[in-house]
Amino acid sequence: MNDVLKSLSADLAAVVETASASLVRIEARRRSPASGIVWSSDGVLVTSHHVVERDENIRVGLPDGSTVEASLVGRDPTTDIAVLRAQASGLTAPTWLTLDEVKVGHLVLAVGRPGHKAQATLGVVSAVEESWRTVAGGMIDAYLQTDVVMYPGFSGGPLVGAGGSFAGMNTSALLRGVSVTLPSATISRIAETLLAHGHVRRGYLGVSAQPARLPGPLAEKLGQETGLLIASVESGSPAEAGGLFLGDTLVALDGQPIRHMDDLMALLSGDRVGKSVSVSIIRGGEQISRDVVIGERS
Repeated sequence: MNDVLKSLSADLAAVVETASASLVRIEARRRSPASGIVWSSDGVLVTSHHVVERDENIRVGLPDGSTVEASLVGRDPTTDIAVLRAQASGLTAPTWLTLDEVKVGHLVLAVGRPGHKAQATLGVVSAVEESWRTVAGGMIDAYLQTDVVMYPGFSGGPLVGAGGSFAGMNTSALLRGVSVTLPSATISRIAETLLAHGHVRRGYLGVSAQPARLPGPLAEKLGQETGLLIASVESGSPAEAGGLFLGDTLVALDGQPIRHMDDLMALLSGDRVGKSVSVSIIRGGEQISRDVVIGERS
């Protein structure tokens, strides 16, 4: 038994040592450094948006003990992801696990570098949740919950599997009182968008709306019980230009049903910005279509 424990202990220490080569310290808020992850060897880093409280005078502590300046590439508050570019090269990027490789019950380590040395805590994956839209409207491909204790400054650091690969990035800001881990798919999608555009593009229609029950015959015809009743249309908005009016009920956009506000937010994705899409509405008891060019939310 002692040999088994010694072997496990040595293996876990080796995992932390391997992970620390891709782990950095982020100094971007007063008196409270946090952690970050090397995204690419040329100095691109990912961390949590909420730990980057300033856009300038950002410092990064590297694995070799040196400290360098970094600039903010972009941030997405809706998924709590920020991308930085450090004045460094030759960094070690980690290997990332896919969601299919992470199972409930797997041993994992949360690793952080709020100080000069790596710190770690041990636990297991408690749940692998399905895709989820945050309160701020960001789409998370899925997320992990663990029983790992997240010490102060661990946000922005990795959750590491037993083999040393990174299962995701830890954050304490998306669910009140709960630490979650964002998977590599979400991090990659947001990071690449920020690197390309400096911000995450989100579609804009220019309406306020609320769920409304559809009349029985229409509900049966459309295969959905509710739509979104337009309560107001912003002046000069894509909705106004496309001929949508107060009192219309949205039931589909680009062929996809709209039952709740979450459905509309999900369909107003960045890839639809600038494109003309068909919007299906109920007006005067009749289903009609209007073409609307989706704008970009500022």
